[in-house]
Amino acid sequence: MRREMKTIGAAKFKEQCLALLDSLDEDGLVITRRGKPVARLLPFDYQHSELIGSLRHKVKIEGNVLSTDIDSNADAES
Repeated sequence: MRREMKTIGAAKFKEQCLALLDSLDEDGLVITRRGKPVARLLPFDYQHSELIGSLRHKVKIEGNVLSTDIDSNADAES
């Protein structure tokens, strides 16, 4: 069952920003202006930050990765 996302107006968010950050849950918060969504605030996902650089030293590149493997002299010889 999907829960309804919490929403708050921009002015009220500005007033209560620090308290809202302290009580932020996994679903996040939608910030609205004149009833229309303008931003979504989500808690930081530490799991994704660990992905950066996680494959370092585990991948080996062999050969010229920029090469198209086409002999550039083939046209000159014809």
